[in-house]
Amino acid sequence: MPSDATIPEGTAWEEPNAVQVHVALNDIEPKVWRRLILPLDVTLLQMHAILQAAMGWTDSHLHEFDVGGLTYGDTWSLSAERSDNDARILDAEEVRLRDFSRALNTSFIYVYDFGDNWRHTVTLEKRIHVKPTPKKPSCIDGARCCPPEDVGGPSGYFEFLRVLLAPAPDERDEHKHLKRWSGGKFDPERFDLAKTDKAVRNALRRKRG
Repeated sequence: MPSDATIPEGTAWEEPNAVQVHVALNDIEPKVWRRLILPLDVTLLQMHAILQAAMGWTDSHLHEFDVGGLTYGDTWSLSAERSDNDARILDAEEVRLRDFSRALNTSFIYVYDFGDNWRHTVTLEKRIHVKPTPKKPSCIDGARCCPPEDVGGPSGYFEFLRVLLAPAPDERDEHKHLKRWSGGKFDPERFDLAKTDKAVRNALRRKRG
């Protein structure tokens, strides 16, 4: 795997210093998913940047986290979009991965782009001890490419793939348009682990700067 961190062999217990995380895009089959190793001190605010890099999104829309019925996110951006009757937005910078339960497979929802409504299930699979202690997030596995931005959510993506991959005779013009719109070479099965890991490792650089 591309990570320079190694999990030592042996049965001796050592204090966890990282979390193994699985993230999957809901309502899409076959699944688009990633597996990450994240430091325990990562905040939900940083998690947003990491998930954008891991999945291949461009951070062009609003987002929020749904954790046990509570909503976390960028309080300034999200509050401007809501009415007084909507649920209160809690600051994503105030919650770290170490604050979550140690129970295996604790999960929550990450929502990106309220128009397309891309919902991701984020599962904290287990806490682990990694040597050396990780200072950056990393991606160790995954499958498939995330949909293009602004494609219209899951239903729009299915229609996009249908026309792109198997157009009807009267959809040739639409096929050409979608091919150009998606960059000319969109492949839903594409996943480059090395490239994704590099993006994930660099995801917090701007935040820290």
